[in-house]
Amino acid sequence: MTTDEERIALFLDYENLAIGAREDLSGLRFDLKPLADALAERGRVVVRRAYADWSYFEEDRRMLTQQQVELIEIPQRMGAVRKNAADIKLAVDAIELCFERDYITTYVIGTGDSDFTPLVGKLRELNRRVIGVGLAASTSSLLPPACDEFLFYERLEGVNLPDPETVTKQAGRRSGRGTHVVKPAPKPAPVRLDPPERDGKGEEPDLPRLVTQTLSGLQRSSGGAVLASTLKRALLRKDPTFSEADYGFRAFGELLRHLEQQRVIELSAGSAKGDPEVGFPEESRSEEDAFELLRSVVADLQRSQGTGPSLSGLKNELRKRRPSFSEKQFGFGAFLQFCKAARARGMVTMRWSDEADDYVLGVPDTPQ
Repeated sequence: MTTDEERIALFLDYENLAIGAREDLSGLRFDLKPLADALAERGRVVVRRAYADWSYFEEDRRMLTQQQVELIEIPQRMGAVRKNAADIKLAVDAIELCFERDYITTYVIGTGDSDFTPLVGKLRELNRRVIGVGLAASTSSLLPPACDEFLFYERLEGVNLPDPETVTKQAGRRSGRGTHVVKPAPKPAPVRLDPPERDGKGEEPDLPRLVTQTLSGLQRSSGGAVLASTLKRALLRKDPTFSEADYGFRAFGELLRHLEQQRVIELSAGSAKGDPEVGFPEESRSEEDAFELLRSVVADLQRSQGTGPSLSGLKNELRKRRPSFSEKQFGFGAFLQFCKAARARGMVTMRWSDEADDYVLGVPDTPQ
């Protein structure tokens, strides 16, 4: 048996997921298989537990049993409604398992409830990787950033969103306990489901900037080569909801090859097959154009003002000519760093001015 594979424990706040799927996705019935398939790609699932008052989910019991899920019964009515009983039981079991089964490396918490944020924090504190799963419209905005990775159920491969009109008609014919559930706590602030606006090719405009900014930071912190797997983990740490599928790519390697073709990054053979090193091209055309834009703006301002412009406000001048300009697109963490890189290439000069209390830029061989 492979010893370096992830060992996963799955805990489902089933009422949260099932009610969320029905109310937010036009009556869709929650199906575990798409989630099980996604987790199978990440490791070996050794524990599967779901928590609910199963008298309200008679139709779901068979599906979950077929998926080898242990059903934990949490009665909702014993003289009074106990809506937090399942949450507390899930949290206690997860922490208990963390100490009893030290070989479990990853915990998957299926819920959108922000009440589980302390549990996520404690599991990570105990050196466990945590993956969250929830419905976008009913997931608290506090939960995804707390996780190492967060999966929106709607985006999983194999989830077929139903036609709203058809589902509405079917829902109107339902009756009985199978469709009547105790209403959970008021919905938290929703998490945006749709990716940002994209261009005609279906590509999000900020993708190159996101990758280059992350890659630049990794290069500065490590001082060495950056592997594709390291870059992907860093992207997930920045945004646990990040997925290359949202940008139209089937795999992260395909996304990187696309950016390489655009001369945004450069790939080379790494220490392991299928995990290339990622770096920046020696000099990309777009980067040269950005440095030339800076030189041109500085030269024009110097001629019109009679002296070199200050660093403060200079970026806005560049954006007047090119509204989309951002130094982060080229891997620079700040505009000052971009200007220093331009100075190192001989495109501009920089000096500190006590009078302006700022850097003053100019163009070479031009008196200021």
